Amino acid sequence: MGGVFEKPDFLERNLKCAAGSALKMKSLEQFPLRKLREVEYVLADIDDTLTKDGYLPATAYTALERLKAAGLKVVLITGRSAGWCDHIARMWPVDGVVGENGALYFHMRKFERDGEKHEKLMKRFFEKNEEERKRKRDSLGKIWKQIRDEVPRAKLASDQDYRVADLGVDFCEDVFPPLEEAEINRIISIFEEHGALAKLSSIHVNGWFGEQDKLKMTRILFKEVFEENLEEIRDRVIFVGDSPNDAPMFEFFPSAVGVANVRNWGDRLECEPVWITTKESSDGFGELAEALLAAKGHIPKTTL
Repeated sequence: MGGVFEKPDFLERNLKCAAGSALKMKSLEQFPLRKLREVEYVLADIDDTLTKDGYLPATAYTALERLKAAGLKVVLITGRSAGWCDHIARMWPVDGVVGENGALYFHMRKFERDGEKHEKLMKRFFEKNEEERKRKRDSLGKIWKQIRDEVPRAKLASDQDYRVADLGVDFCEDVFPPLEEAEINRIISIFEEHGALAKLSSIHVNGWFGEQDKLKMTRILFKEVFEENLEEIRDRVIFVGDSPNDAPMFEFFPSAVGVANVRNWGDRLECEPVWITTKESSDGFGELAEALLAAKGHIPKTTL
């Protein structure tokens, strides 16, 4: 998904600093087996958590399938567009997807009759109604004009045409060489000068109007799809991510996991996860999936 891209220079610098620092995060290898066995829900970011260098490896997709086959509920929590989310909710082995950093969730409901799959129906939930979304998109369009004028190397996110609630500004996915830290900081400042929120992912700066975030929409999804109060069951939920826009999830879940490349962000990460994998990106996700499946006795730990 997307081409191979290089990290911005500031991420490389942060990585070198993090390698020599004493981080609070604990190795996933120390995660208590009893706690792993209690996990019922797996929440995961997509870019640079499930993917690696812009691609979705077969091993990561297979890990999703195995988690589902083991009876775990799987939900993806992403900054990607509504268009991507529709495809993912329909075609991937997941129970739902939160998209555009909390602006929406999609869930493919499956109905059975006489024990056989009978009907599918997509449920789409948006934080704002269509009229509000259109008004905010018009305002975001004005912000983009200023970003384009002041940071001419910035590009619209490749999936911007399929977004309904936010503006994605690409700094390294399809931009080469990647934008400098000062350019990224200016993009964030422009959003904020217009009263918009701006969050940094591993590839985009995403901006929007309103108080949406990944955690708020995840709460709604759990209530409506699983009929669960997320506050009451968060010890049975594991979240894995890699970047600053995952901070609300890292802060909320006591079993939050970062893939190893989360270290790259240095002090841009407002809240660290409790646990960290030894491997980066999709390999780190596979490491977590392996640990969960082994704890539940579904596969030998060495086979995934």
